[in-house]
Amino acid sequence: MLRSRFVIPGRRTAHVAFTDRHGGYSTGDFSSFNLARHVGDDDELVAANRAALAQVLGLSGERLAFVSQVHGTEVRTISDERELRAEPVEADAQLTTLTGIGLAIMVADCTPVMLADAEAGIIAAVHAGRPGMAAGIVPATVDRMRSLGAGDIHAVIGPSVCPRCYEVPAELRDEVAAVEPVAASVSVTGTPALDVAGAVAEQLRRADVTIDHFSRTCTKESEDLFSYRGAQRTGRFAGIIWLQEENTTTHP
Repeated sequence: MLRSRFVIPGRRTAHVAFTDRHGGYSTGDFSSFNLARHVGDDDELVAANRAALAQVLGLSGERLAFVSQVHGTEVRTISDERELRAEPVEADAQLTTLTGIGLAIMVADCTPVMLADAEAGIIAAVHAGRPGMAAGIVPATVDRMRSLGAGDIHAVIGPSVCPRCYEVPAELRDEVAAVEPVAASVSVTGTPALDVAGAVAEQLRRADVTIDHFSRTCTKESEDLFSYRGAQRTGRFAGIIWLQEENTTTHP
């Protein structure tokens, strides 16, 4: 269920987790910990997977926030817990200053980026696929965080498809490279390819964001993760970030 966890300390602690495809209720192509409702899985099984995740993370109830991801640049800001009960909005990033709310981003080859200024108490989760990365979803989210007072922002970049496996037409590589030159790459067979995660890391560097962790795992090469390039009918795993208050209680 949980692949990895990270902590970004500060006045409030930011916790980051990434799921895998094991330990859930889904079957067949979605076996077994699929978190996406839009891929053709049984909705009740997806709901059970999401509830199990929330419980494991200590975010039970309606405290795990998802969005309808559209490869755009919209950043959702959650400023009131009542917003969690609304229908998912179309956005490719989520941001909050509230504690105890998990911001979830679903992926199956795209790059999940978790951002936090734990001292300022501001966190964000970003879905950076090829179109969103090229359109600037990552810098747009960083700018929104800074507008709310974030200064020392740290990033955790989760698993995504690697440039060895992300073959694209030469024209598409040229188009993306015109925006982010570092994205241009070559696949394992010598064909044109893209390095979306590398481009995300470059965008973070330019924005003066500290990268605490940059996953080396390729979703297409890993049997533990969902990959759209590996099997188009597949589920989605997630990156989640949430804030907790520091426990300042001292014991004798």
